[in-house]
Amino acid sequence: MTPEITALPRQATFCFSCNPAVPCFNECCRDLNQFLTPYDILRLKRHLGLSSEQFLAQYTRGHIGPESGLPVITLKPRDRQNLACPFVTPKGCSVYENRPSSCRTYPLMRAVGRNRQTGEMTEQFMLLKEPHCRGFDQGDSRTPAQWISEQEVAVYNEINDKLMQVISLKNTRMPGGLDGKARRLVHTALYDLDGFRSQITDNGLLANHRLDSALADKALEDDVALLELGMQWIKQVLFGVG
Repeated sequence: MTPEITALPRQATFCFSCNPAVPCFNECCRDLNQFLTPYDILRLKRHLGLSSEQFLAQYTRGHIGPESGLPVITLKPRDRQNLACPFVTPKGCSVYENRPSSCRTYPLMRAVGRNRQTGEMTEQFMLLKEPHCRGFDQGDSRTPAQWISEQEVAVYNEINDKLMQVISLKNTRMPGGLDGKARRLVHTALYDLDGFRSQITDNGLLANHRLDSALADKALEDDVALLELGMQWIKQVLFGVG
């Protein structure tokens, strides 16, 4: 059976709960095809006490986006048979406090659009019902906005939307694939944040670029600021914006 996806107006409500009492508990953490955003990786590597390089090597696989030509990172399953998430345990998610945005948003799906004239971002939600899931038989009724608030997804969405602006710029200014050097630059600035910081402090990476100086100073100690700086740097270096 295929999943059922239905549009969910902003004021519409749905019921859902995921907990050990639900018969399908942990089933959505198997048969994995999990994409990770840069902010997902930032939170996970910090939770695990790893450098970004260590996290990427141990838990992820790298790909190239077929349409954007940009680096894409997916979570490496724990085993080949069940394709289970490496962080799932019989008691649930071992990184729950810093789980990826798609896990937090589930069973909602979020689509983002950008008005070319005004630059305004708009969002639309869909409800994803998978055949195995019994979570819709439980839980309180809430709107998409209430679910986003409960699951603390807003900070993820804010940073992920900034990433979407980078992708949009790339598709506009440099349609098609990227060469190997450009892909490595993007990978370092977005995903290998500790490596990006080392390039700044040890090799003077920002010396010839006009970027937000206050943000650059903050980025030396703060990973979120470093990620935002990385997105600004990519816009300027690759796409001439900034």
